[in-house]
Amino acid sequence: MGKLVPERYQHLRTFAFGDGPALADELLELVINGIKTATCSTEDEPNTSTPGERWIVLDGRGEPRCVIETIEVTYQRFHEVDAAFACDEGEGDRSLAYWRGAHRTYFGRLGRFSEDMMLMCERFRLVDVFGDP
Repeated sequence: MGKLVPERYQHLRTFAFGDGPALADELLELVINGIKTATCSTEDEPNTSTPGERWIVLDGRGEPRCVIETIEVTYQRFHEVDAAFACDEGEGDRSLAYWRGAHRTYFGRLGRFSEDMMLMCERFRLVDVFGDP
């Protein structure tokens, strides 16, 4: 997995945020800067997590950049997501209105959006950041 990842993390699963390199880098920087502490995905996402599980987050080039640990996983419908969760996602102005617009667009690009779609909503904490990109 490369010289950037300490041996104690090399067994962890990996993933990148978003659906492309630019979004992966943008969201990763929010995590590293302590702004983004939550994420959501469709309920059938293969990378479901459980509290206490750790993940290596990749940047837009597929390089390992940090480790996060899942704190909480809940399931709720798109229209049930509240302002506190939207703020914890850390994107845009951190408002619920921004969150809804951005996620309508994102899930729409994936061909998955509906107002009552079920989401896996995950809160996490930053555990470690690896060397310079």
